[in-house]
Amino acid sequence: MKTIAIMQPYFFPYIGYFQLIKAVDMFIVYDNIKYTKKGWINRNRMLHNGKDVMISLPLKSDSDYLDVCERELAVDFNHDKLLNQIKGAYRHAPFFAQTFPLIEQIVRHEDTNLFRFLHHSIVKTCEYFGITTEIRISSGIAIDHNLKNQDKVLALCAALGASTYVNAFGGRALYSKETFRERGIDLKFIQSKPVEYTQFGDAFVPWLSIIDVMMFNSAGDISAYLASGYELI
Repeated sequence: MKTIAIMQPYFFPYIGYFQLIKAVDMFIVYDNIKYTKKGWINRNRMLHNGKDVMISLPLKSDSDYLDVCERELAVDFNHDKLLNQIKGAYRHAPFFAQTFPLIEQIVRHEDTNLFRFLHHSIVKTCEYFGITTEIRISSGIAIDHNLKNQDKVLALCAALGASTYVNAFGGRALYSKETFRERGIDLKFIQSKPVEYTQFGDAFVPWLSIIDVMMFNSAGDISAYLASGYELI
């Protein structure tokens, strides 16, 4: 019996991403998937002065048809500028001292390849949370990588001997439980329960980057929410 999940890499994703990783035995990160503009691969939202603002990793100008693993960070990416943005927003947060060293380690990572930079950030954040799920890279798994969408997911599940595949809740329209069942795989969707915590006393802004969660919550509270703050449907 093996439960797996497959996702694109994202930049400091929201807590539901890490719930998904913790909920499965093996997590596959897509590297050979097309980079999408204006998505969450190289950007996310954080809190600043009571409102959500965007932070992002600048990329070299390149073809829109390249995969994530073929994209590179911009030569002029200013690590200090990004860290100062985060520090300025959260320096008075209750868990800033515990959280910022991890953020700094991730942002200062020297690899300029977008996928490897993001993969490193996901692995380091999982280590910080004590998540022990095995993390694999999609291109290293022996399937026909020209397959798309559901067919590619099914091929990865078959290659890895998955008995259950868990997908983010937003993908319900993309996958058929009956088709998975025909292949001997139980398809489930993970739905995060709403979580609310104090953010400097202002009106709560939900579903921000994991940075926000770590800045305002203890390690114990985060671990509890990672373990039980969701439903599998």
